[in-house]
Amino acid sequence: PRAPAGMGAVPEPCPQAPLAVLSKVELRVSCKHLLDRDTLNKSDPCVLLLMQSQGQWMEVDRSEVIKSNLNPVFAKIFTVDYYFEEVQKLRFEVYDSHGHTGVGTHDDDFLGGMECTVGQIVAQKRVTKPLFLKYGKFAGKSTITIISEEISGNNGYVELAFRAKKLDDKDLFSKSDPFLEIYRIDDDRSEQLVYRTEVVKNNLSPVWEPFKVSLNSLCSCEEKRKLRGVVWDYDSRGKHDFIGEFFTTFEEMQKAMGENKVQWDCMNPKYKIKKRNYKNSGVVVLLDLKIHRVYSFLDYIMGGCQIHFTVAIDFTASNGDPRNSCSLHYINPYQPNEYLKALVAVGEICQDYDSDKKFSALGFGARIPPKYEVSHDFAINFNPDNDECEGKSISSGVGSMARMSLLTPHTPSGIQGVVESYQSCLPKIQLYGPTNVAPIITKVARVAADEERTKEASQYFILLILTDGVVTDMADTREAIVRASYLPMSIIIVGVGNADFTDMQILDGDDGVLRSPKGEPVLRDIVQFVPFREFKNVSGAA
Repeated sequence: PRAPAGMGAVPEPCPQAPLAVLSKVELRVSCKHLLDRDTLNKSDPCVLLLMQSQGQWMEVDRSEVIKSNLNPVFAKIFTVDYYFEEVQKLRFEVYDSHGHTGVGTHDDDFLGGMECTVGQIVAQKRVTKPLFLKYGKFAGKSTITIISEEISGNNGYVELAFRAKKLDDKDLFSKSDPFLEIYRIDDDRSEQLVYRTEVVKNNLSPVWEPFKVSLNSLCSCEEKRKLRGVVWDYDSRGKHDFIGEFFTTFEEMQKAMGENKVQWDCMNPKYKIKKRNYKNSGVVVLLDLKIHRVYSFLDYIMGGCQIHFTVAIDFTASNGDPRNSCSLHYINPYQPNEYLKALVAVGEICQDYDSDKKFSALGFGARIPPKYEVSHDFAINFNPDNDECEGKSISSGVGSMARMSLLTPHTPSGIQGVVESYQSCLPKIQLYGPTNVAPIITKVARVAADEERTKEASQYFILLILTDGVVTDMADTREAIVRASYLPMSIIIVGVGNADFTDMQILDGDDGVLRSPKGEPVLRDIVQFVPFREFKNVSGAA
């Protein structure tokens, strides 16, 4: 049986920063001399990270709960975007957690808070400040320490699987309850906690769950950097018993790739001095090591990769009857609608990286011929075997559309083909619903996954979703995005019309890491959400 024991959630791998971000920063948190709110045991602290946005404090993330500990070192690593030109206000709040009821927000549960800016932490690298209760009152001698580290360009992560054998038994009436901590030893000889495993109860030969950490967190992307592993016997009152330790490097760990295993003697230095025949306090084995390289958009393009561009168009009934001039799908012979404007704006950028200039075009939320059943991933050219649209030359005829400034002689045939297919598709379908986008994300991701398996990285997939409202299948969409974040794929969602798109910002991930319904974070931030109304009257370059 396994006990959570307040052990850490998986530190997230380094996502690739957008170009506008100066860099991403990892924050590690520890506290000392926390107030003791519990009668029988010590407090069970948890840290909440809040960021100020438009004058409001918004929770960005939270740490694990550490049981019965007034001097906690949290395994959770917070990742924040760092904008040099902005004052980014942060607030750290420490609470005493109460088991299954989670983190309380009552005054009695509040152990103290501290405010600072990202810039202050980055400039000082290590910030220690007192914790304050409400109304500026000191929380006793409580302090919080934040250590910052810029994420380097090496955006890979490693998956590790450890076990131990024949550990020393520290318990009188049962066997030890071991857990493992991995520390990185920095140049100043200080130690940074990289990961803390779960507790395996009553077992001297535990097998811990595999876990993922970024190469940056594990070894600062330096293979020869020294690492320290420590095995403890868990104690519910926070007084864990030291079983033993070992030292290694990531270079040495890599011998565990494939069928090989690496093992270390788990040593207790005191026993080594006192006991003449002391050999070890058990053995720690690295069963498996997998290195995952996560490549950025620019990595793909500079490697000669082609862009495969897919547009997905919302044909739900909320757009209005296309024959009515109030409809978002109304075809005005002199003025392109917002769907067409957004399509051309994005498509003209993508065309430079797509040699065949053929764009796939899908629709969702409509009843389609011949049976008029609802479909959420149909080809708008009604050719399920080839959803790529080819346009005729502009001079020979887009009809009235050629009179628009929208399409020019330089407009690629792919965009032109999508426009033509869109126009001819509208009279043949019935706008319906609901607004489900997960099927289309999954469809494009399936093609991207096939590409990934070739190991050639010859195509990068961009999915442009044009929609007039908040998606109905939000849980499935989040799950699909998390799965897609492991693939050579990016998603642009453009909100068309005047709906309230507040809920769609969740998918963007700019206000915190997007997670699946089960809590799994995206590997990379692959979604950009844009309300078109904020840009429709600006210049083309913008």
